[in-house]
Amino acid sequence: MSDTVNSDNSATISDLPGDPGAIEGAATPGAGPATGGAHAGSKAALAVGAIGVVFGDIGTSPLYAFRETFLGEHSLAIDQLHVYGVVSLIFWSMTLIVSIQYVSILMRADNNGQGGTLALVALLTRHMDRSRYGWLVIVLGVFATALFYGDSMITPAISVLSAVEGLTVVNPGFESLVIPIALVLLIGLFLIQKRGTHSVGKLFAPVMIVYFTTIAVLGIVHIVQNPYILQALNPWYAVQFFLTDGTIAFLALGSVVLAVTGSEALYSDMGHFGRGPMRLSWFGFVMPCLLLNYFGQGAMISAMDPSQTAEAMKSPFFVMAPEALRLPLVFLATAATFIASQAVISGAFSVTHQAIQLGFVPRLSTEHTSASERGQIYIPFVNNVLMVAVILLVLMFQNSSNLASAYGIAVTGAMFIDTLLMGVLLFAVFKWRWWFAVPVLLTFIFVDGAYFAANLPKVPDGGWFPLVIGLVAFTLLTTWAKGRHLMRDRMSEIALPVEIFAKSAKNSATRVPGTAIFMASQTAGVPSALLHNIKHNKVLHDRVIILTVLIAEVPYIHPEERCEIDDLGDGFYRAILHYGFMEETNVPEGLKQMKRCGGEFDMMDTSFFLSRQTLLPSAKPGMPIWREKIFAWMLRNAATAMDFFRLPTNRVVELGSQVEI
Repeated sequence: MSDTVNSDNSATISDLPGDPGAIEGAATPGAGPATGGAHAGSKAALAVGAIGVVFGDIGTSPLYAFRETFLGEHSLAIDQLHVYGVVSLIFWSMTLIVSIQYVSILMRADNNGQGGTLALVALLTRHMDRSRYGWLVIVLGVFATALFYGDSMITPAISVLSAVEGLTVVNPGFESLVIPIALVLLIGLFLIQKRGTHSVGKLFAPVMIVYFTTIAVLGIVHIVQNPYILQALNPWYAVQFFLTDGTIAFLALGSVVLAVTGSEALYSDMGHFGRGPMRLSWFGFVMPCLLLNYFGQGAMISAMDPSQTAEAMKSPFFVMAPEALRLPLVFLATAATFIASQAVISGAFSVTHQAIQLGFVPRLSTEHTSASERGQIYIPFVNNVLMVAVILLVLMFQNSSNLASAYGIAVTGAMFIDTLLMGVLLFAVFKWRWWFAVPVLLTFIFVDGAYFAANLPKVPDGGWFPLVIGLVAFTLLTTWAKGRHLMRDRMSEIALPVEIFAKSAKNSATRVPGTAIFMASQTAGVPSALLHNIKHNKVLHDRVIILTVLIAEVPYIHPEERCEIDDLGDGFYRAILHYGFMEETNVPEGLKQMKRCGGEFDMMDTSFFLSRQTLLPSAKPGMPIWREKIFAWMLRNAATAMDFFRLPTNRVVELGSQVEI
């Protein structure tokens, strides 16, 4: 290693918490009960709030799911057999996948109140006790996270487009305005992200309640006119559909699954409202409204004159409404899709924040848009990437039917991975008896596997897009994690024990007033910045603190377990700050809680020393050269440690070195 000295505030790899080893259980000391995950307010109030935030994605599926099953690439005859069969499939899919798999089973697997794939992976790895298969759980979780980014790009595009296309039902002459209006709405949606969603969020629940009530009423009107559609509750109609059409029925599953897209979001957003309120919202309001609308669409189509069904099937959701009410319905549906898109974008921010904390993504500039709600964050880089991708999707695919070909593959892939992780959950965490767990697991593997397989033929027609996005995201996530691991190993090889250093350094350098905090990536050894400070400056502050930030596998850490301090003597201290993967790593705030570290901290008398490593080509690289170059690029473009740790802007000094990996 050769020395380089820098006086700017650039990012440093060794300062970033969330070592890839952390997710394997290495960073769990001090993990305590959740403090930020507690839910205030009544269960009913939280249930109402969940309606506005969580259920937008699955709630806007009636705009296109029923239609695409008949008009997709593998179109179906519009007759009673197929209408009843499709409605029956939608009902039982919603019951099995959403109600049972996600709401009833997976929501029991909360990581101190938090849900989602990464939270589930952290929970599973803690219970697997370093099993030799632990790496596979991590890989599956990371790949599901990567697929989520493809989903988060397609959802806003298909949702907003499908709503704006309702204008063509009101007046076919509006067709040329659909894409411009959709683009204006989508660009506006991304531009307002920096302002936060707190004030806009107050309107979400009332709008979504009106929306769900409206679609339920529309469904009831048509069910009353044709109550025979309720026979589709019988699963025999779904079975008969398969017996009659075989392969075509199987391929139709690729469109039927659009009715349950967004189910994974219910689990991911569990930490915002809690398991009980979300179950109350789903079973007590959202699911009945959705089913009433789907059954209403089926009742309307099956009761129509055959000469009218083909035209009505182009947009059955809007045709359900009387002609005079279709334009207001377009406005209401557009507002609902706007809210649904907002929820997906916010989810992308949250997932990225978790991935940063767990060591799979480099530091990204993160802004907190609410002083009271810690979960409301804005990540400019993610927002800009999503906006560009959504605009390209709209321009490439032109309409929601074409986008439906791209939609589904990422969702079903993530759902299938969730099912595999659920298998680990049933045995490793829930400890279910094998004779009970195996049939349950095989049922969902069969169902989710069938949906995933039915979407594979979509790959040439657009399904390649989310797969490419997922592959790119997976490569970046794993490259960053692997590169960090290699760099840490390299730094450990040359690390000097801190106890030996403290004894030898006390008389070898001039002591100066003040406090010096040296950020260290590991709890053992002396950070390179401290060694280089003595080598170049030949001084030590009166109080020297080697500080490490560790991210635990739980969302929140109890305040009493935040700090860990070891007095090494002669003014040297080893300190550790523990944070959950949902928390903000605010070092100055954490320092205020340290009571046994030589007195209080005066920020005007404290200097923070950071380490920066510059990569050099290695004769024996730890990973392929192309991945090493990607890692170096990610390292150069990571946000500053100063911003990530909320360090005072004028109290940071950076010292660097060159490292081979």
